[in-house]
Amino acid sequence: MRFRNILPALVIAANSFLFSTQLAAQALPIPDYSVVTDERLINPEDQNWLSYRGTLDGWGYSKLDEIDTDNVTELEPVWSFSTGMLGGHEAPPVVNDGVMFVTTPGNLVYAIDAASGDMLWRYQHDLPETYIAFHRTNRGIALYGDKVYTATLDARVVALDAATGRKAWDTTVQDNNFGYYITMAPLAIDGKILVGTSGGELGIRGFIVALDAETGEEVWRTYTVPSPGEPGNETWPGESWRTGGAAVWVPGHYDPELGLAYFGTGNPGPWIGDQRPGDNLYTNSVLALDIETGAIRDHHQYHWNGSWDWDEVSTPILMPVERNGRLIDALVHPGRNGYLWTLERTADQINFVDAEPYVYQNAFASIDPETGRPTYDPAHKPTTGSTTSFCPSLWGGKDWPPAAYNPETGLVYIPANDNHCGVIEGREVTYMPGSSYMGARTQMTVREGATHIGEIQAWDMNTGEEVWTQTFASHNWGGILTTSGNLIFSGGTTDRMFRAHDATTGDLLWEFKTNSGIIGVPSTYSVNGKQYVAVQSGWGVDAAGMTARLDMQRGTRTFVPQGGVIWVFALPD
Repeated sequence: MRFRNILPALVIAANSFLFSTQLAAQALPIPDYSVVTDERLINPEDQNWLSYRGTLDGWGYSKLDEIDTDNVTELEPVWSFSTGMLGGHEAPPVVNDGVMFVTTPGNLVYAIDAASGDMLWRYQHDLPETYIAFHRTNRGIALYGDKVYTATLDARVVALDAATGRKAWDTTVQDNNFGYYITMAPLAIDGKILVGTSGGELGIRGFIVALDAETGEEVWRTYTVPSPGEPGNETWPGESWRTGGAAVWVPGHYDPELGLAYFGTGNPGPWIGDQRPGDNLYTNSVLALDIETGAIRDHHQYHWNGSWDWDEVSTPILMPVERNGRLIDALVHPGRNGYLWTLERTADQINFVDAEPYVYQNAFASIDPETGRPTYDPAHKPTTGSTTSFCPSLWGGKDWPPAAYNPETGLVYIPANDNHCGVIEGREVTYMPGSSYMGARTQMTVREGATHIGEIQAWDMNTGEEVWTQTFASHNWGGILTTSGNLIFSGGTTDRMFRAHDATTGDLLWEFKTNSGIIGVPSTYSVNGKQYVAVQSGWGVDAAGMTARLDMQRGTRTFVPQGGVIWVFALPD
């Protein structure tokens, strides 16, 4: 086995934390860096993984096939790199012509030789001594032109010179003192860097902002909760729109033919719907935004007057779906509310197609077959002053870890969690800037007789049928990568395993135990014709929170070691 730890890089990473600086730690400046254009982002070369999901449609799919079902059992780690950070590592390794870029908790950015694991440079964002953030993680970078873009916990977007790691510009998009912070990877396209903010539990008013990629100046800003005079404000009583939530904390996807960027939005604030009667647009929705102006072309709201903390921030996959002999340009979204949604996207509309439960769900009594609007079972909709149970729990059928689509198998792969339910005690709450604005006390239960929580599900969206399911005793927080080698890769469970499954049958073909649990999103790339698979380990954030709640319910004690490591695997030479 050719596995080797990069000890010099580990020493640099560890020692550099003794210094507080915004400067890049120089090692090996990158010669002849490959500039990233719109054309490359829309049609990336097979050897690269240029954006959060590899392509801007969100497939999480690679055409690389050196590693396949016949030889994946030989896969071995070829290098690893300790990030020097604890907590949840969620970002995918992004690769441009042999250079890997990755972020960690604490807003560190690393540039690494993707073949050897040697560090090229690192950038440490200088966070203030005190800042407000419920989820202290980061979901990745964006590449555009000759720069790397990262967004920070103190609500800033930073542009770095990709060759050196030196800062080019730094823009504050909102005041962190009011609960705005950023965990998402930016979306880069059309000369713009698009971000939203976290803070849905802190009384924010969500938005998506586009910054000029060269200067950092604001181009447009679209609020996800409309103000008086804007369409949708009538769905908010009084001044409740000012603190209405609808945070955007997962990267959007882009349709170049329509010129539309699609983003999912989060829960309303406070959590309990009877404190803000109405549909509460545009919470728990998907938005289609004009890339030039930020104008909302259309939306679909998955559930109105949300009361369960079911953020629907995961951006739908842009993919073809055939229904009744007609091929449609679809948006496919495994919802946190437990339903798998199929929508049709056009130049100026988002149309409902259908929705099917993919995990046990008891809050919806029915869904209108024409509009997709759910009718609720009042026994399972939390209210103020009462205690209400519902399924799935607030972490939903699928939280933020991304699903994937493989055009060769025709299947969508969902990292799902079933058999877990929630309990919410609704409470009155008063808004205070920068403070929790939930108005809820929560618990978690497991359905009686359940033998598993986590799943990987494979669905044929042309038939609307589930094809296969793999189950795990643990919950599953593993984003999915799929390849032309007829494989899917994912982690996500408390046993620290990184796994490869047959994409057609779901059969487990290979697994490797890492140092910590994996909630990072996998990616794949090649250098000099050799294929690699990369993922970050480092358990934490809500995956750890769900572990604690399940342990409390089951009377167990689950230990998942901490520590962030970038793992890279390949076949033997």
